[in-house]
Amino acid sequence: MYRSRHAEKTIKRLSKNFGAVLVTGARQVGKTTLLKEFGRKVRAKPRYVTLDNPLTLNEAVSEGSVFFRQHKPPIIIDEIQYAPGLFPYIKMITDTEKAKGLFFMSGSQQFQMMKNVSESLAGRIGIVTLSAFSIREIQGVAYDRPFLPVDDYFARRKKDAVPLSYDEIWKFIQRGTMPALNAAASRRPAGDDEWNDFYTTYTKTYIERDVRDLAQVGNERQFMRFLTMAAGRTGQLLNLSSIAQDTGISSSTAERWLSILVASNIAYLLRPFSLNIAKRVVKTPKLYFFDTALVCFLLGWDNPVPLSRGPMAGALFETFVIGEVIKSYANAGKEAPAFFYRDRDGKEIDLLIVRNGVIHPLEIKKHANPGPADIAAFGTIEKINGYSRGRGGVICACEEPALLKGGDRAIPVSYL
Repeated sequence: MYRSRHAEKTIKRLSKNFGAVLVTGARQVGKTTLLKEFGRKVRAKPRYVTLDNPLTLNEAVSEGSVFFRQHKPPIIIDEIQYAPGLFPYIKMITDTEKAKGLFFMSGSQQFQMMKNVSESLAGRIGIVTLSAFSIREIQGVAYDRPFLPVDDYFARRKKDAVPLSYDEIWKFIQRGTMPALNAAASRRPAGDDEWNDFYTTYTKTYIERDVRDLAQVGNERQFMRFLTMAAGRTGQLLNLSSIAQDTGISSSTAERWLSILVASNIAYLLRPFSLNIAKRVVKTPKLYFFDTALVCFLLGWDNPVPLSRGPMAGALFETFVIGEVIKSYANAGKEAPAFFYRDRDGKEIDLLIVRNGVIHPLEIKKHANPGPADIAAFGTIEKINGYSRGRGGVICACEEPALLKGGDRAIPVSYL
């Protein structure tokens, strides 16, 4: 059973503005399924070809012009990163036909692929970065606007918000939101064996098909140790030297491997908010993994109950919240205007959403009863020249929104 994806509307919009649309993202997040479903609904039904097929791939690599005589647009090309030589031909065809919605492509590896896209298809392609299901998608919520803690957003979300209990939140954090484990509401919940089998295969496939080619990994066991060391630091300031030391690799190797995790949409770097005049702000980014279940698998957490009480609980709750916020923007085809704040005096704000000169400060707490003390650091925002301080709050495990102070709210995870 197909579960509706919010990015579907974005693909439709981009197909009216560009000759080509690229859906990128980590493996197993549903890119192929999304494009096939989109192709089934549009009037001009695009043909589907996958470059996972060795014969088709050989045809695409050997001679792009012949490939497109055999596979004329509109067309869906799956795993486009395997044949970057097709991009110049896609450019020629879009320029010649001057039509929109000719090519729909998916690709899991952004590293080299995006370089080819930027060189060949600049101004001719719309890009959507797809992640695993959002909580809204799993709950069947139709509202697809990016998260923003303002009155209008909360009024609209209230109409279809589905409350999440504390236990349900931790089940999502531990089990994850990958489509293979959340395919249909009617399916039985993924058990321990199914979850373990999925992530065992996922990590092996990721290394074999993606990382080995991109990073030239000679020692797979060492890379898995690096991946595990990085996962254990999700929600923390990035310290590559520490990760490299614990892994037994050089800092330059750690930097290269991390860049591949980021390019492959496995990890995300949240940048600090800073201005030239704000010299006291920490410049180091924070590291997050998009998939909290992958972190749990790598670190050996296979039960949500002890996880919610364990030493990683705060970091994983924060990682999960950041991921949901990022998804809400990515599904709309936008880059999240998200930052964090930390200065050398120890004042810290977990998340800032900055739009139109307005800074919305947000704290992330795993408990369900936030108070004014949780937003005490918000006053630092009012001192930043050139920006105004907007509504904010505490994203937490409460089930209903509630006012805290001066328009700031306690914000349930279910409202993201």
